[in-house]
Amino acid sequence: MDRTELLSALEESRELGFLGPGAVERQYAHARELAAAIGSFGGRFLDLGSGGGVPGLVLAEQWPEARGTLLDAQQRRCSFLERAVERLGLDGRVVVVCGRAERLAREPGLRGAFDLVVARSFAAPAVTAECAVGFLRVSGRLVVTEPPGGEMAGERWPVGGMAQLGFASPEPIRRGETGAMSVVLSAEVSDRWPRREGVPGKRPLWR
Repeated sequence: MDRTELLSALEESRELGFLGPGAVERQYAHARELAAAIGSFGGRFLDLGSGGGVPGLVLAEQWPEARGTLLDAQQRRCSFLERAVERLGLDGRVVVVCGRAERLAREPGLRGAFDLVVARSFAAPAVTAECAVGFLRVSGRLVVTEPPGGEMAGERWPVGGMAQLGFASPEPIRRGETGAMSVVLSAEVSDRWPRREGVPGKRPLWR
């Protein structure tokens, strides 16, 4: 994938209001650091709430053997992501799915189908974990970027709360300026999770 073309696509995303006001080069660098913190990867990943394509598009660039799914609930962002995937020549190994995570996590072909789910600025930890868990296979991993120092705050990711969903103990990872919380799914996901659309946000398992 051409780096210049990827940065151009991210600039378009920012102009459309799908990325924050920070420099695109910096956001690109953070996504690359996240890929490095996770390590070499060649499986199937899902970017939860992909929005403007960060980190999903950058992860696809960094992991040429991986297959990616970019998920977002808003049609405008999904349309942008579809154009970006085609523009960057990723349409052979990256797909876009549009809809609520709570519903899509129960769809055949998506439920229990991923080795890795990543999330950046999706929601509070309890909501992110519940919305992600249905997509993961057992031994798959959820990696969520954290604010500076946030990955060290264990109370954001309580062991008991995560265990309800089938996760093992969360572990912080870091590369450069980018920190994240990484947690492995250690048990089969109960049919209870995730709850129906909107409920994880309205009644989070912890705060």
